[in-house]
Amino acid sequence: MAEIKAFCGIRPADGLAEKIGALPYDVYNREEARKAAQKNPLSFLNIDRPETQFEAGHDMYAPEVYQKAHDMLWDMVRDGKFVREAKPCYYLYELTMNGRSQTGIVACASIDDYQNGIIRKHENTRAEKEEDRIRHVDACDAQTGPIFLAYRKNKILEAAVKRAKEKAPLFDFTSEDGITHRGWIIDEEKEKTAIERAFAGIERIYIADGHHRAASAVKVGLKRRMEQPGYDGTEEFNYFLSVLFPDEELMIMDYNRVVKDLDGLTEKEFLDKISKKCILTPETQAVHPVRKGQMGMYLKNRWFRLDMKPEFCTDDPVEGLDVAFLQREILLPVLDIRDPKTDNRIDFIGGIRGLEELERRVHKDCAVAFAMYPTSISELFAVADAQKLMPPKSTWFEPKLRSGLFLHALR
Repeated sequence: MAEIKAFCGIRPADGLAEKIGALPYDVYNREEARKAAQKNPLSFLNIDRPETQFEAGHDMYAPEVYQKAHDMLWDMVRDGKFVREAKPCYYLYELTMNGRSQTGIVACASIDDYQNGIIRKHENTRAEKEEDRIRHVDACDAQTGPIFLAYRKNKILEAAVKRAKEKAPLFDFTSEDGITHRGWIIDEEKEKTAIERAFAGIERIYIADGHHRAASAVKVGLKRRMEQPGYDGTEEFNYFLSVLFPDEELMIMDYNRVVKDLDGLTEKEFLDKISKKCILTPETQAVHPVRKGQMGMYLKNRWFRLDMKPEFCTDDPVEGLDVAFLQREILLPVLDIRDPKTDNRIDFIGGIRGLEELERRVHKDCAVAFAMYPTSISELFAVADAQKLMPPKSTWFEPKLRSGLFLHALR
């Protein structure tokens, strides 16, 4: 059963959460990170992307870069810009986007639960992406980016969240992108015990987003275990910072595809091949799929609705995903996209950008775009429960958790 524990959180001092909270480090390229960091010296992005503190050509993976992240973090703690709880607590983190809210419990999860499969994943990770965060966490001696976890709805936890929200929040602000962020502390012993016991009765927890951050946090913990062979399992490095959300509150947005050419086919030849796998219906407006098994396609200034033919569909948890159908029945055999992770002819567009972005790309540098119906949270759970992996770019979660609002020190 899941071990989800309270911790002595490090959080922004009163009135500073809005200035400190920042989008995750990996939503920016290097130049975007530099510009964003320069606009706000208190932004946690300065710590999450410490290369922004050096000249543009500086090696972003040099030891002094990670040391800079450490120094900036702990200088802010010493200067009182962050406060550290005197005793272990849970927290709540609520995000509201377009009138829709989701509330997660901020806590620490066990690296052993990650190792033994109680915490389940649905993506592979790449060693080169892990390495940067391993070095960052190890140098900072703290986890700075929470892992986005999900669990099946639980009445005890639902009641605990409701009670905690009756208190005044620790912070309440709306960021530049229009998303409202609110946080609460749960420090009463009775409430903490109820939450811990409720999670202990949950069989499985799922990584929704942050697979590389999770893998990196676990590897730092294992490294610390090797360095301290007398560890007893209670040390902070045995746990990683997480925000856990009930499944019913989560929204997965579509993750769309654009392809740069038709692999030598004429428009008619391409449509003829597509029609063997899908029922094609020309539309006069942009097509946002309304159900599983349906896609939109934009080709040469025209939108089509594509309804997948049942004989090409399957109940397999992975192959039954709409993105898997697209790859298996269209991208590979028709457009010769063999590996979407490495083929530079395909690109992926998060649903937050809207269908207008698909049209823009087709007009600019692509031949065809596919608008997908979002993968559901139940499909994500099914893939993880089957201990299988989703195709690349299957899920796009919004809103994104801000970094810097809750930190977990490893000592």
